[in-house]
Amino acid sequence: MSHDRILIKGNEAVAFGALDAGCRCYFGYPITPQNEIPETMSLRLPECGGQFVQAESEVAAINMLLGAGACGIPAMTSSSSCGISLMQEGISYMAGSHIPAVIVNMERGGPGLGDIGPSQGDYFQAVKGGGHGDHRNLVLAPSTAQECYDMMFLAFALAFKYANPVMLLGDAIVAQIKEPVRRQPPADALSPEALAELAAPWRMEGYGKRGPGARPRLLKSVYLAEGALAARNRLLMEKYAAMQAEACAECWNTDDAELVVVAFGSMARIARSAVRKLREEGLKAGLFRPKTLYPFPAGALRALAPGRRFLVIEQNTGQMVEDVRLSLMGENARVDWHGVMPGLFIGADALEDPIRQACKEN
Repeated sequence: MSHDRILIKGNEAVAFGALDAGCRCYFGYPITPQNEIPETMSLRLPECGGQFVQAESEVAAINMLLGAGACGIPAMTSSSSCGISLMQEGISYMAGSHIPAVIVNMERGGPGLGDIGPSQGDYFQAVKGGGHGDHRNLVLAPSTAQECYDMMFLAFALAFKYANPVMLLGDAIVAQIKEPVRRQPPADALSPEALAELAAPWRMEGYGKRGPGARPRLLKSVYLAEGALAARNRLLMEKYAAMQAEACAECWNTDDAELVVVAFGSMARIARSAVRKLREEGLKAGLFRPKTLYPFPAGALRALAPGRRFLVIEQNTGQMVEDVRLSLMGENARVDWHGVMPGLFIGADALEDPIRQACKEN
């Protein structure tokens, strides 16, 4: 592992981050715009003593991931949008069974087959638990290739801490952008040994490894006895409440801002450039970027509410804006929305007029 910076795509940064975080199994099926992830893993995993499997479908891949996670193995899959849709049943099973997994969704335009251009249209699917039941995924939103690398360590740490699926939600811009990345684990990264210790109390490993007299272990999501499912869902609710401590966001130039732009992922980096340009014109605008989409950093956003107006910018037809409005309910804060349609590649200049107009309406 080199600590020097290397020029790689966001997809490649995801793969290197997963490898360095201790991932030893990958199961997936090719789909653009995330194909560099399985390509890199197929080359590098065997060098680390890991296993790479190109599954026959996304449904097969997610169920292989369930099996590896149940054994306490740091494992992952990746896909894009419609491929993730096919995985929803398995993700729900893992959430209901307390099984860790890391799932990467580099979104493409939709709905339907759409195109391979950028989109943030899977926000609802990711943060509301797109599969059946009341499950939740922890969701991380990288904005740079470096964050694609760094957040993989966080993804595996959170997956094993909470025994729950964690999703890294990017898009075609984050996936395909090529930037310098320092391949160095974050200072607070958990080692593979620490992940194994977290899994030790519940992982499926056979009686022989745990000595004579060991009690059987059972990981399941079916509860048919009277009241059993209700008790299970209460337990899951307690876990999701504990996850709120992981909420994280970045505030940029918000101290004196009269207008706060709220954006995540690729739209946040484009919006930042627009805000920087407008501040040079004397407009008091800032940027609030959620780094975790679930849990949503509602408390940090509410702290900015007094005397400010908010403009949500996202590349969909209106999804994260609902969480922003819920977070600011009762704060007497105006929340407007500007949507960039999925499939479009835009520059910062396309966001300057909407932000400028919002500043003038303050």
